[in-house]
Amino acid sequence: MIERDGERLLVKASLLMANARGLLDAGRAAMRPGEQIFDFSQVSEADSSALVVMLGWLRSAPAAQASIRFAHIPTGVLSLAELYGLTELLPLA
Repeated sequence: MIERDGERLLVKASLLMANARGLLDAGRAAMRPGEQIFDFSQVSEADSSALVVMLGWLRSAPAAQASIRFAHIPTGVLSLAELYGLTELLPLA
């Protein structure tokens, strides 16, 4: 689901409700101290649950002594973030 490539965490699964819990857990397990960039360039499908997963990773980051940024967020997810007023909560890489 998530593969480490240096400081990048490559998300390799669709960000859909059906696998949101698995992605949330995989992202938490992959976090290390320091900066982490979750890269969505290989995500082909995403729904609103992507925002929940991303916010969950952000909430888990302090416990892992990590800071998180996001790269290549799918357009539809960014549109939803704007609609919900969450854009400023999503640090971009």
